[in-house]
Amino acid sequence: MNSCHSIDSLLTPFIDGELADAERRAVEDHLRRCAPCHSREAAERAVRGLIHARKDAFVAPRAPDALRAKCAEFARLTPRVPALEPRAVDGARGVSRAATWRTRFAPYALAASLVVVVGGAFLYQATDKSARLLAAELTADHVKCFAMNRALGTHQEVAAVESSLASSFGWRAHLPEDPASAGLELVGSRPCLYGEGKIAHIMYRHHGNPVSLFMLPNTARTQELVEVLGHEAKIWCVGNRTFVLLSRQSKREIEQLATFVQAGLH
Repeated sequence: MNSCHSIDSLLTPFIDGELADAERRAVEDHLRRCAPCHSREAAERAVRGLIHARKDAFVAPRAPDALRAKCAEFARLTPRVPALEPRAVDGARGVSRAATWRTRFAPYALAASLVVVVGGAFLYQATDKSARLLAAELTADHVKCFAMNRALGTHQEVAAVESSLASSFGWRAHLPEDPASAGLELVGSRPCLYGEGKIAHIMYRHHGNPVSLFMLPNTARTQELVEVLGHEAKIWCVGNRTFVLLSRQSKREIEQLATFVQAGLH
């Protein structure tokens, strides 16, 4: 347990107190030695606390127009977050620590700002009754998880993602074959917090653009397409699982991607 990459999939269950003793001690040891991962753990723990603290407090059916405009502005700025490019040179060959930290943690600042601004008004209220609020909550997770991935540069193969889904959710999923035929590239997966439980978050890129596929277990939703915070979210249900495909792309592109995923996911 010496690398940041090795604890990526363990951080969320660590925060939720679900790791076995050996894994928990290994993560704790890494966090004591790694300031960037410790900062990431603190940020994710703060988001978790916000969800639990505010989830029952918001009863307004929608946010004020001014707040919605502010949230849309945060979402609009997402692509401008710089990628991890630690090339600022200090002296002949050394990397500037300040420049590296700016590029690495700028995504966290954006994700945290989005969650705080949106969560303070309506994000975590009554998502079981509103598809738009569900999409808003998932958009925050979408931004946060891709920011983390951009900073850490993690990547998982299909077998690792399918194994994680089976162990974490009892879902023996088979991801769509040949995603490249639809312009998709698998990035990886993470468990995300939703209400009182966990949801699966499978991350792709479509021609370089972040795309999230969420699976909500033991949930039934009506099929629909909603727009929130500059993202399109396609929602559908199979058995007792609800799926949400989400990205900052056109309605037509999302519908096409959803058709591909629906046909290939089993």
